[in-house]
Amino acid sequence: MEKHELEKLRDLPILGVAERLGLQVARRKCLCPFHDDHHASLSFSTRRNTYRCFVCGAHGDTISLVMNHLGKTFPDACRWLADAHNVILADYQPRQHTTDGEQQPFDARRYERFFEHPFLNDEARRFLFDERRLDPRVVAWCRLGSWRDRSGTPWLQIPYYDRDGRLVGVQNRRLTPSSAADAATPRFRFPRGADVSLYNLPVLNRLRPADDLYIAEGATDCLALLSSGRRAIAVPSATMLRPRHADLLGQLAASLGLRFHIYPDADLPGEHLYEQLSRLLPSLQRHNLPPGCKDFADYYRQTLRAPP
Repeated sequence: MEKHELEKLRDLPILGVAERLGLQVARRKCLCPFHDDHHASLSFSTRRNTYRCFVCGAHGDTISLVMNHLGKTFPDACRWLADAHNVILADYQPRQHTTDGEQQPFDARRYERFFEHPFLNDEARRFLFDERRLDPRVVAWCRLGSWRDRSGTPWLQIPYYDRDGRLVGVQNRRLTPSSAADAATPRFRFPRGADVSLYNLPVLNRLRPADDLYIAEGATDCLALLSSGRRAIAVPSATMLRPRHADLLGQLAASLGLRFHIYPDADLPGEHLYEQLSRLLPSLQRHNLPPGCKDFADYYRQTLRAPP
């Protein structure tokens, strides 16, 4: 696992992680789960993003909290955190190679038929329209689909197309809660050889010089921006801004003079992504989320209208 990915997991708010683990936190304290505690001796530091028990001495960061509380190994604790907070890790990306060492190519023909007439099962429709409240026209434009694996687990299919409309990858998102799924099954899956590049690149063909273009973190934020009437593309996650993505954005800025915008996620990784993009795109305009909203998808879901 890469260093910046571990930093993203360690930057997840410690109080939120504790609550996801089922700990009852009040005033940054809770009963310590590591000894027979009756007086809330486990304390959380939001400044350092750590925890410490002043009785038994247990202490650490978000990863060690999950390891110790759930009895998981370091890799499994990282996967649990990633799944619980929608973080895409390189560990979940395809690395299959041929016998001569070359990367296995993505077989687009195997998947194209699924997106000619995409089907949405009940879980996918509930997620997209009831929970996320997305515009059905956006879902149709992006050709979102769904399927079930052999165990009956429902998955959302998010196709990735290049600027010319060629299918280059598929991101599969599990639609069951983390607690209901096998810990070994990641929230995100990618087919062999899939190119998880910038999302929604075909929208670039609709842009004219000096148009506005929003950059989202993750496909669901991009779908929310599109549903609010904005033109948007997305970096798959804050951990996946690659040099080639940066090159493409730089080319767009130079060739079309686009006006770039971003709503950074309300966490440290979101700030880090914003800082990366602002160095690349000096004209990038920042828009702050209102208090209580963790990302633009959350903002859109709460307001159900295009914000001013």
